Amino acid sequence: MIQVLVMGAGGQLGQALQHMAKGYSGLSIYFADSAEGNIASFSALEKLFEKVKPQYCINAAAYTAVDKAETEQEAARLVNVTGAANVAKACLTYHARLIHISTDFVFNGKKKSPYTEQDEPDPINVYGATKLLGERQVTAILPAHYIIRTSWVYSEYGNNFMKTMLRLANTGNTLNVVNDQYGTPTNALSLAQALLDIIIYEHSHNSAQFGTYHYSNEGEVTWYGFAQEIFKKHKLSPVVNPVTSGYFSTPATRPAYSVMDKSKIKETFKLNIPQWQTLL
Repeated sequence: MIQVLVMGAGGQLGQALQHMAKGYSGLSIYFADSAEGNIASFSALEKLFEKVKPQYCINAAAYTAVDKAETEQEAARLVNVTGAANVAKACLTYHARLIHISTDFVFNGKKKSPYTEQDEPDPINVYGATKLLGERQVTAILPAHYIIRTSWVYSEYGNNFMKTMLRLANTGNTLNVVNDQYGTPTNALSLAQALLDIIIYEHSHNSAQFGTYHYSNEGEVTWYGFAQEIFKKHKLSPVVNPVTSGYFSTPATRPAYSVMDKSKIKETFKLNIPQWQTLL
């Protein structure tokens, strides 16, 4: 049995991992919520790691409120930077391999083709900046790490764009959705499956390919196009207007283009990644 510890079990990805874990008989997974697995406290992590003795740790705990991060910078740093460092230190102390979840928002969005792992990060908001600093803490502290950047995560769990659109569709109001930001929606269950598959693959092949990887579903679309596809799948027909980013006065600036190249993760771990529309 491979011992796995999941931080952030109550979040969207954490809940998706709990759902997907039922299909992995070779994994013994301990799910720690934010109370037991408080990544801002190294002493709390020491107790948890001593209890679970994981071979792998998936850090799905993060401060993800992009707009709030602009004014709650210390709160974002505490989780995304200090927390990431604490998890990396605990993994180093207890000889666990870390899978740390990061984001496409580490990029500035000025590119016109999919971002690779070799592209230089340049975040344009506080959330992206704290996630990048968290990546750098992990890299500096723990050689045995996998940083997985993902994008536009949605599911039946937590708060996300899909659930927001479905809720708003029933209000009868006209919806205005941004049509000049391009990215790739990622089903949280698909991401969860990929993370567990990586653990199985690495363990069974006894070969570590540590480093930074990109994972989302395949394809690219704007938020407006994503919304249209959501309504189509659910047989809903609200009035939806495409608008520019400037229409909404949000505290945080978003990248105009954050599609990521998944070649490295597919080749390294032999993953088959479906189109985003298929998983919706």
